[in-house]
Amino acid sequence: MENRWAVALSAGLLAVVWAGVADVFNWVTWLGFMGCSTFFAQTLPGLKGMFMAWATNLSGVFWGWLIMSVSGFFVSPIIGYVMTGLVTAAMCLQASFSRLAFIPGTFIGCCVCFALAGDLAVIIPPLVIGGALGLSMSILTRQLVSLNSKLSKAQPIK
Repeated sequence: MENRWAVALSAGLLAVVWAGVADVFNWVTWLGFMGCSTFFAQTLPGLKGMFMAWATNLSGVFWGWLIMSVSGFFVSPIIGYVMTGLVTAAMCLQASFSRLAFIPGTFIGCCVCFALAGDLAVIIPPLVIGGALGLSMSILTRQLVSLNSKLSKAQPIK
């Protein structure tokens, strides 16, 4: 089995599990896949990668919430434009902190917040579980690759 097959099997299996869990809890399924995608897009392995995905996605949710909240206090849309510019700059600057260095994760979280009108109760659980889903896929893939390697090295019984 090539590594591609291990990736396909683990991703497919865990996607089915996630879709079922999201359905049971009435969570937005695609949000979990956004958290999962963030895990795979950033470069840190294992738990560090999951924490990076969580930190950047959730900081982005905060920034999106901040833009919407502050802009909502004013009648003029110009405040919203200015807030968008200021917060965009802040999202880029936060990458100076190593735990928040994956800027695309921050922008994903911000966009998710806009897409779901800042409803934190809807956003946070599936987004966080999605990061864990990515880690789970990574671990399962490694286990399948290791199992395949052991099986291919085993001597046939005579």
